[in-house]
Amino acid sequence: MKTTVAVYDTKPYDRESFARVAGADAIDWRFLEFRLGPGTAHAALGAQAVCVFVNDEAGREVLEELAGLGVRLLALRCTGFNKVDLPAARELGLPVTRVPNYSPYSVAEHTVALILALNRKLHRAFGRVREHNFSLAGLEGFDLHGKTAGVIGTGRIGRLVAELLKGFGMRVLGYDACPAPEWAARHGIVYTDPRTLVRESDVVTLHLPLTPETRHLVRRDTLDLMKPGAMLVNVSRGQLIDTLALIRALKSRRLGGVALDVYEEEEGIFFEDLSGQVLEDDVLTRLLTFPNVLITAHQAFLTREALHDIASTTVENVKRRTAGEPFLEGTSL
Repeated sequence: MKTTVAVYDTKPYDRESFARVAGADAIDWRFLEFRLGPGTAHAALGAQAVCVFVNDEAGREVLEELAGLGVRLLALRCTGFNKVDLPAARELGLPVTRVPNYSPYSVAEHTVALILALNRKLHRAFGRVREHNFSLAGLEGFDLHGKTAGVIGTGRIGRLVAELLKGFGMRVLGYDACPAPEWAARHGIVYTDPRTLVRESDVVTLHLPLTPETRHLVRRDTLDLMKPGAMLVNVSRGQLIDTLALIRALKSRRLGGVALDVYEEEEGIFFEDLSGQVLEDDVLTRLLTFPNVLITAHQAFLTREALHDIASTTVENVKRRTAGEPFLEGTSL
């Protein structure tokens, strides 16, 4: 008998990636386009496992309803788990798994793409040329070579970003609560304290998880320390940055540019087509008015390789739960 999995917040690429994974045909997939939350948990009736994404809500109320419906596994097809009430899940005996590692190159390469596009103003140039405006006025960038990049968070993704930027001939500074000195020495990366990193960097890029300690890590005093004209990049979690403080720094023209793949209040906006609607988020609307802001909608992970890794890990853990076997190492929360 097949295990039934209710997959919330699915997009076409989710269905396609699961279909390509070996062994996925042994599972009865129930793909749902809406998110998991207090009003939608009932849709998991009859499913033995629930699969969710980064913006699905899995608080105590939701977990209690899922457990009452007979759900025996909550499988996150993402790395972050800040929307899951883990203590409640443990009390209910509901195992929770995630995908701690998927192609780190996907996010690292997107980070560099954002830096290059923002610096050379490719988003503005593309719009101009589409309108047959071939003027170069206002499109001046700067050489990355010889400049300083600051990488905050040197896990797998942060390290790759540092190595890629080093390849452009940049001086690279790093900060991490758990530094990797051997890796840094091997690649010519210099660890320093956060204040020095922010003060000396022409490009600052964030690669950290969201925790109570890292929430609003970048705030008014942080932004005031940055070099005038410096660039800030965030592909990690939107709440690492105090968005109102960021807008203040942009309005004062202190920042040279901002590139974001995540946003503090992205839930209900990112991953959705709102092109025919009025955008009701006034803060995001304000951000989008700045010519030196480049925003992508949480797509850094979106490569074939990363989607395959995510689907493979999820399928394997569902199969292991059904067979009563231990989950893949490092995936259980």
